[in-house]
Amino acid sequence: MDEFCIEQSCEVVLTYRQPEPEAPADPVVLRYERELPEQMRRRPEPEPETEEDEDPFVPRAPVPKAPPPALWQSAIAPPERAKGKGRWGVRLFVAVTLMVILVGVGTGLWYVRSYGWSLPGGSGGDRGPSGIRPDDERPPYGDDFYYYWDEEDTAPKETTVPRYPTGGSTRLTLQSGYGRAPLTIQEIYAAVNPSAVTVLGQDKESYSVGTGIIFSADGYILTNHHVIDGCSACTVWVDGDYGVVTEHEALLVASDPEIDLAVLKIDAQGLPAAEFGVSDELVVGDPAYAIGNPLGTELRNTLTPGVVSYVNREVDVDGVNMTLIQTSAPLNNGNSGGPLINQYGQVIGVNTIKMMSETNTIEGLGFAIPSSLFVRWVNELIEFGEIQPQPTLGVEIMRIPVELPDGNTGLEVSSVTPGGSGMRAGVQVGDYVIEFNGQRVYSVDQILAIRRDLHVGDNVIIRVFRNGEYLDLSMVMMAGS
Repeated sequence: MDEFCIEQSCEVVLTYRQPEPEAPADPVVLRYERELPEQMRRRPEPEPETEEDEDPFVPRAPVPKAPPPALWQSAIAPPERAKGKGRWGVRLFVAVTLMVILVGVGTGLWYVRSYGWSLPGGSGGDRGPSGIRPDDERPPYGDDFYYYWDEEDTAPKETTVPRYPTGGSTRLTLQSGYGRAPLTIQEIYAAVNPSAVTVLGQDKESYSVGTGIIFSADGYILTNHHVIDGCSACTVWVDGDYGVVTEHEALLVASDPEIDLAVLKIDAQGLPAAEFGVSDELVVGDPAYAIGNPLGTELRNTLTPGVVSYVNREVDVDGVNMTLIQTSAPLNNGNSGGPLINQYGQVIGVNTIKMMSETNTIEGLGFAIPSSLFVRWVNELIEFGEIQPQPTLGVEIMRIPVELPDGNTGLEVSSVTPGGSGMRAGVQVGDYVIEFNGQRVYSVDQILAIRRDLHVGDNVIIRVFRNGEYLDLSMVMMAGS
C-alpha cells in the first residue's frame, strides 16, 4: 500500500491477483473511497458579481456558508476579510480625528491671542497676585478695537493757520453746579446751542468739519487740535437769530496735539458765551448731552442725549495717556470739539473721540476731555501759547484710606521719588498724608484736584502722620519729567 496515500488519507486501493493460471484472468480490484474532511477541502472560487446581484429586489441563490477554519489554520493564516468591509469605519475615525485636531488648534490660537501663554487668573506669566496683568502689560482692546478721530491719518502735520497774538487777558473760568435745579432738555439746548459753532479747517486738497465752543463774548473759541491739524485756513460759522449764519475767518491762538485742544479767535463782539461747569462734580449716571455737527454741515447743531458712563477714564490714544469722561451720548464725525453738557446747562467736557470696530457693533462709547483738566491748559495757551510744565509731588500714595490710632484717617505713602518734591520735603515711605496745601484730604483725587491749581515753584505745606505724631513739611513743587 502506498504510504503517502495512507498519511494523506485520500484513498485506499487493495488489489488481489490470483496465481497465474494457464490463461490469464482479469485482476480483482477492491476499492474503498471516502470524502476528505471539511477542514481539508479546497474552497470554491467566488463567482463574480453581476448586476442582478446588486439589485436588492432580484432573488439570489443561497450561498453555502464556509466552514470555520481549523485551529492550526487560524493560527498561521487568519481568514481574509471581504474587500471593502469595514472601510467606512476607518474613514469615519480619520475624519473625526482630523476635526478634533483642527478644533484644538483653533481653540489654542484663540486662547494664546486672548490670554497669552499663561492661565487666566493663575500665577503664570507676569500677572500680579490678583491674576491680572499689570497695566503696562495688559493687552488693550485688541486689533479690532480702536479710538476714532475725525480723520484716519492721525500723524501730526504742519498747521499754517494764521496766528493771533498770545498774552490776552481773557480767561476761562468754571462755575459749580451745586445747589442748582436741573434744567429740561429744551432749556439745556436753548442755553448752549447759540455757543456751539461750526469749525471748517481747510488745506490744499480737502477740508475738515468740526464743532467749537464760544467761551468769551469777544470771540475766543475752544475746539480740538485734530480739527485744524495740517490746515492752512480756518472758518467759523456762528448761528444767529432767525437761523441767520454769520461766517468769520478764524485765527489760531495756540494748540497742543497731546491734549488735543486748540484755541481760535474771531473778530466779533457780543457773542453768546457758554457757561463751563466743574467736571469733578460729575458722578456716573448723571445726564449728559452733546451738541455738534455730525457727518458734516447738513446736520449742524444736532443734540444727542446720554449719561455719564464713567469719570476719569484712563485711555491710551496713539501712545498718549488721556484722562477722559466716558459718555453714552452718541458722537459722530463732526462732533469733535463740541460741548458735553451737564444737567444744569454747563459745558463740562470737549468731545474728542469715540470707540470703533470694523467687525463688531459698538454704540454709546464716546469720550470727552474734562473741564476740570482743560481749564488750566486753555488759559496757558492764551497766555503763553503753549502748555507749561506741570508740578508733581514726587510720591506715590495708596488710594484706600487707613484708620489711624487716634481715629483719624490718612493716605499711606507707598514710594518716594529720589530727588523729587516729596523727598526734598522730608516725606518718607510709610507716612500718612492728612492735609495738603491747608486742605483736609480723604482721597487721591482730592490731592490731584488741589495740585491742578499749583504751579512749579509754589511752596505748599503737607501734613503727615508718622510714628504717633503729626508733622508739617514744606514742599516746593517741581516740574514733572
